[in-house]
Amino acid sequence: MSHTPGPDESGHPSGFTHLDESGAARMVDVSAKGVGARTATATGRVLLSADTVAALRGGEVPKGDALAVARIAGIQGAKRTPDLVPLCHPIAVHGVDVDLTVTDEGVDISATVRTADRTGVEMEALTCVMTAGLGLVDMVKALDPEAEVTCVRVEEKTGGKKGDWRRGD
Repeated sequence: MSHTPGPDESGHPSGFTHLDESGAARMVDVSAKGVGARTATATGRVLLSADTVAALRGGEVPKGDALAVARIAGIQGAKRTPDLVPLCHPIAVHGVDVDLTVTDEGVDISATVRTADRTGVEMEALTCVMTAGLGLVDMVKALDPEAEVTCVRVEEKTGGKKGDWRRGD
C-alpha cells in the first residue's frame, strides 16, 4: 500500500513539496493547515523615458489615466493569481493596496495583499506588481516602446507556519 503525502509532506526523495513520489508536479494539500491572517508586500519598478515621466506627471498620456489603470490591473492580477500560476492555491484575497510613485526614472510599484486563509499571499503580491506594471506599460507603450518592468520581488510577509519574514533580515 502506498503512502499518500499529507499536508506539506512530500513523497519525493528530494523533499520538494510540489513533487509526488514519482517526481510529478502536484498541488500541495493545505487542508489541514489552520486559517490565519497573512500578508505579503512586493515591489517593482517600471523604467520610463523622461518624456513619458513628464507625460505622467502632466496628465498627458494619450490613453488616459495610466496610474489608475495600473492600480486596477494590479488588484485584478492579485485576485486572478491561481489562474496564472499553475500550482498556486485559490485563496480569498481580503485586501489589496497598490501604491504607484512617479520618480524621475519611471514608476515605483508597491503592493500589499492580505488574506485570512491556509496559505500565504506572496504570489498574489508578486502578480499584483507585475500586472500593475504591465497595465502601465500598455498605457504608455505608444509614448515609450522601451518601457521596462524590472526589480520585482517580495519584500516581506507575515503569518503562516514559518512566521514573519523581511528582506535583509
